Amino acid sequence: MEQKTQTKDYKHIVRVGGTDIDGSKQLLYALRKIKGVGYIMGNAICTVTNIDKHKLAGYLTDEEIEQINEVLKEPAKFGIPTWVMNRRFDPETGEDAHLFGADIDFVIDSDIKRMRKIKSYKGFRHGKGLPVRGQRTRSNFRKNKGKALGVQRRKGRK
Repeated sequence: MEQKTQTKDYKHIVRVGGTDIDGSKQLLYALRKIKGVGYIMGNAICTVTNIDKHKLAGYLTDEEIEQINEVLKEPAKFGIPTWVMNRRFDPETGEDAHLFGADIDFVIDSDIKRMRKIKSYKGFRHGKGLPVRGQRTRSNFRKNKGKALGVQRRKGRK
């Protein structure tokens, strides 16, 4: 395998999607370091851009990096199906999108704020720090409720 020898074209760190990626990893696995990109989305990106998914990320050219960034920004334009995307039918715009990087944190926070504002059940549970999706609370989730106080002695007695 001639890719093991590092030439002048090799980059140890590659900047893709606003994230630094290790150049010594295969592209499919290196793309997973971008927040919001998993195995299936990484595979779809490699397929759409016609880049070998087993190619080391350090050997990507600037044109290939630009192609990957374009596909990340608008995956539907390149024929990636909606079931691969992580934000289907956005409540505000009604469109399918794929979020990555810091956008994910911002959108999750705004969704939780919206649920609390409309006083939905999930909003109440988020506000109280309780499990939202129907899990038990009897023996679990004690760490989120605050520190439990044990039996305390009255002062002055031994």
